Amino acid sequence: MLDKDGIAKRIAREIKDGFYVNLGIGIPTLVANYIPAGINVELQSENGLLGMGPFPFEGEEDADLINAGKQTITTLPGSSIFDSALSFGMIRSQKIDLTILGAMEVSENGDIANWKIPGKMVKGMGGAMDLVASAKNIIVAMQHVNKAGESKLLPKCTLPLTGVNCIKKIVTELAVLDVLPGGGFKLIERAPGVSVDYIRQATTGKLFADDDVPEMIFD
Repeated sequence: MLDKDGIAKRIAREIKDGFYVNLGIGIPTLVANYIPAGINVELQSENGLLGMGPFPFEGEEDADLINAGKQTITTLPGSSIFDSALSFGMIRSQKIDLTILGAMEVSENGDIANWKIPGKMVKGMGGAMDLVASAKNIIVAMQHVNKAGESKLLPKCTLPLTGVNCIKKIVTELAVLDVLPGGGFKLIERAPGVSVDYIRQATTGKLFADDDVPEMIFD
């Protein structure tokens, strides 16, 4: 199985040269550390930064430079800092090529729940609603099962939805999956050493898998 960094490494392989990419809170923030060599991308943070770099080394943090998750970050040459109104203008006008988000649940129809657990205090949905409504492409970085071992890839989300029919690809500690247009998860790759049967048992939603599903490759 992959750890959180492994999930981020695999997602980083989906980023294409010239992309403008928004990284959500949680596992997605780690993707900034694994952009492949030779790939030039602009990482956007919804709190008002374009040109985000990897996390700083210990002792080199600048408390004034943070991402949407309030983690200290670095900037790259040519980066820009601006207000959140301009940032959300970029998002709502579909200037972002790829959004990478965490999730609590994803349904086989591509619905996502990632902002609220009933009964627990939350400050609000944040920018997630705008991102799922406006992004050209969305990849979810998430754990395949919850702490109780229950699947988080479901026929239908049980938590309050953030967006409907908007997720196209999911990367978990077990697998890479596409969400099919007609509904269902298509198993594309499996984590090293993880069997198709194991992934099938961990997926409550409808799962389609070929007889020979390749393992993930990390360059």
